[in-house]
Amino acid sequence: MVDQPHRPIGKSALQLVLATSEEQEALVETIESAGYQTCLGKTGSMELQKVVSAIETAAKRQGLIDQSLYREMHALYHAILEAVQGVTRGQAQLGDVMRTVGLKFVIVRGIAYENQAEGEWIAVALYGTIGAPVRGLEHETAGLGINHI
Repeated sequence: MVDQPHRPIGKSALQLVLATSEEQEALVETIESAGYQTCLGKTGSMELQKVVSAIETAAKRQGLIDQSLYREMHALYHAILEAVQGVTRGQAQLGDVMRTVGLKFVIVRGIAYENQAEGEWIAVALYGTIGAPVRGLEHETAGLGINHI
């Protein structure tokens, strides 16, 4: 395994999810040169399971996780749920309480510590809007989840 420069995994995910489309390409290059894999996407729904499913599907399609390995699916799931807790202010509910989200998401995977024996980690960052299902009545929101694989 090649020693890579240390770059915080959570900070990398947050910077990427907050980046403009013009900034993303250079930032992806910087993050990937530090040894991480990245995946970007968008999701929106009043149903939490659709948000979770969109992020999981993107991770599988981009090859960030091996769906045949339980530990990888489990780590991703918990990172997503932790990020959703931030977005929903601790109450992981959307449609049940008349809320909807429109989110950008980023997944970053790799060695998060200088000591490579710590193994791989996965971070999920979310940024977008949440609010009543009426255009113009939403506000910004963000969340970050990090879990070891």
